[in-house]
Amino acid sequence: MVTRASTRITALQLSLRAATAAGLSVGIAQWLKLPFPIYALIASVLVIDLSPAKTLQMALQRMAGTLIGATVGAVLSYLLPPGAVEIGVSVALAMLFSYVVNARGGAKLAGYVAGIAVMSYGANPWSYAVYRAIETFLGIAMAVLVSLVPKLLRVDEDRTE
Repeated sequence: MVTRASTRITALQLSLRAATAAGLSVGIAQWLKLPFPIYALIASVLVIDLSPAKTLQMALQRMAGTLIGATVGAVLSYLLPPGAVEIGVSVALAMLFSYVVNARGGAKLAGYVAGIAVMSYGANPWSYAVYRAIETFLGIAMAVLVSLVPKLLRVDEDRTE
């Protein structure tokens, strides 16, 4: 049975790992003078897990979604003005493409990245796409590295009742 203490230890360790990955991501992004360090922060916190395998699995899905969304959004920003219907079209196309290439875990992310690209970055869509990919990769890399640090406290995961 999972005890309250083991739940608290897990929560503490995951929180500390997320905080460490976020801090490293933002610090490095600022040092590199990347335009939107917040994307590094978001990526690091959303993919971190106590299990390195789960962190890597979520990281790959997030990176796929980012790359698909940024690319679809950049291409469509040349073809579509930044209106409500056009943004909806870009979201739908990016999500559908994610399913076609079997990147289901990144489909929602692809949709919102494509929508942002069409809505906001019409003048420099490829610049947005490249920076978004770099910032996301940075956050993911920090999360993966932090997840490789051994757990400070082991929790008995025997869930027998």
